[in-house]
Amino acid sequence: MEIRQANTGDIPTILHIASLTWPHAYGDILQPRQISYMLEMMYSPDVLLQQMEQEGHRFLLAYSAGKPIGFAGFSPYENESWKLHKLYVLPFQQQTGVGKKLLQQAEQQAQQSGAKAMYLNVNRHNKAKDFYSYLGYSIHAEGDFEIGAGFFMNDYIMKKTFL
Repeated sequence: MEIRQANTGDIPTILHIASLTWPHAYGDILQPRQISYMLEMMYSPDVLLQQMEQEGHRFLLAYSAGKPIGFAGFSPYENESWKLHKLYVLPFQQQTGVGKKLLQQAEQQAQQSGAKAMYLNVNRHNKAKDFYSYLGYSIHAEGDFEIGAGFFMNDYIMKKTFL
């Protein structure tokens, strides 16, 4: 497996992975209409371009046998911390260590940039919460965040403090 920094030319790859992983990750949690709405809101080419070029987001892409299998997106947050915004691995590659390696590399880059903590949001019903707990994240807060069109993100906010 190889992990590399993504750039604007990788936006179609990120979109492709998101479109394959979201129905699997959220199919039992969210309505199909909300999944479609959130994919468009968070993964349109214009949104990803703005995140990369104007908002300081970094993206990592994971490859196996030359094929993209997952990605992570993260950025500076507040008070010497960073935030993991996106971490998705193709369903058939989950539980192989890819997500862990993407997260660890994101954490390492954040720490090298001076971060003392990493935050993330995870849906309260998403089994990924256990994955993050296993890797040292704890629930910091929870909230119901309105995202438009009558939809909400019902999330835990998790935090990992770096030593």
